[in-house]
Amino acid sequence: MKFFPLIWRNLMREKLRTTLTLLCIFIAFLLYGVLCIIKGAMTVDVTLAGSERLMTRHKVSFIQMLPISYRDRIAAMEGVNAVTHMTWFGGIYKDPKNMIGTFPVDPDQHFKVYPEYIVAPEVMAAWKQKRNGAIVGTDTMERFAKSDGWKIGSVIPFTSPIWGAPKGANQWEFEIVGVYTTKEQKGDRSSFLFRYDYFDEAREKAKGEIGWMGVRVTDPKQAPAIAAKIDQAFANSQFETKTETEAAAMQGWAAQIGDVGKILMSVLGAVFFTILIVAGNTMSVAVRKRIREIGTLKALGFTHQRVLGLVLAESTAIALLGGLAGLAIAKLITLGGSPMPEMLPNFVFSGRDLLIGAGCAILLGILAGALPAMSAMRLQVAVALRRG
Repeated sequence: MKFFPLIWRNLMREKLRTTLTLLCIFIAFLLYGVLCIIKGAMTVDVTLAGSERLMTRHKVSFIQMLPISYRDRIAAMEGVNAVTHMTWFGGIYKDPKNMIGTFPVDPDQHFKVYPEYIVAPEVMAAWKQKRNGAIVGTDTMERFAKSDGWKIGSVIPFTSPIWGAPKGANQWEFEIVGVYTTKEQKGDRSSFLFRYDYFDEAREKAKGEIGWMGVRVTDPKQAPAIAAKIDQAFANSQFETKTETEAAAMQGWAAQIGDVGKILMSVLGAVFFTILIVAGNTMSVAVRKRIREIGTLKALGFTHQRVLGLVLAESTAIALLGGLAGLAIAKLITLGGSPMPEMLPNFVFSGRDLLIGAGCAILLGILAGALPAMSAMRLQVAVALRRG
């Protein structure tokens, strides 16, 4: 630390060059942070999906419907602990921009299959008593409580481009009876859940049909065998099924968008390579302009290794200042919540990605300063003073 003032003075000698280099590094690490946030939000369901759960959907497509009678047949199979179902409602609140993850579910079975969701007993009791009742994830509740005054007892209007209006009305209306949260920080707290029996009674089409089923098995080791048994039971029927582990289903869903990890690495690889050249050029110019000073330091007793360390420290300082600033801004972006909660509900910058970013900043500084530092270390005193 005693050489920090010397390092700082060297950095501030060419303020414009240092500022531009810092800005380039800042943008690179801000981009890294934003991409990590998006990647985490898009793949969180894959990482949280339990190995003891299966997802059963129509064999042809995720948007094809299944008869609700399949639920009881699957529940009766050996090795099945619980079965629930969900249907994509596609609810829009007031404005098309406010498309919320809205799902009709069975309150009695839903939380047996998804125990990571936490609902207070009094909220569950109120939900079962209110036919058009709904429970809301804490993130969505907080979002609209601020903007639209949502609270317990509020009646929320929805339209659905998929299902149209309910029988005898021009829009759907649900009364909020409570909220739910999750055990995991990264869990989905953005959904709007309402009762399937009310939905099925009020809709004008596809009565008695559901979107997909969640199946909880007793023994995770038996999950592949049970999945095959389910699909075999409905083979050659009008509604054939495809059953797979929840993790595999979510991975397939994410893969439809693209290999997020590969995209992330491709973009960041190109960006960091460019920044490495920029930072390395900055340090090379700085060393060339200070040849006489380096020779003077060596004449005063600075060892080759100490000169090497000073140049590397200067390079690392630039990378850390720009990198940590970019990572900090990326972290601050997540504090305001997701800008698209219906698409990216889990908008967080994980500590793991933050530490990796900091490590990359240090590595960038070392690599950018390596060649200039080696050049300074090998410089002979007489040659330096003469060239300077």
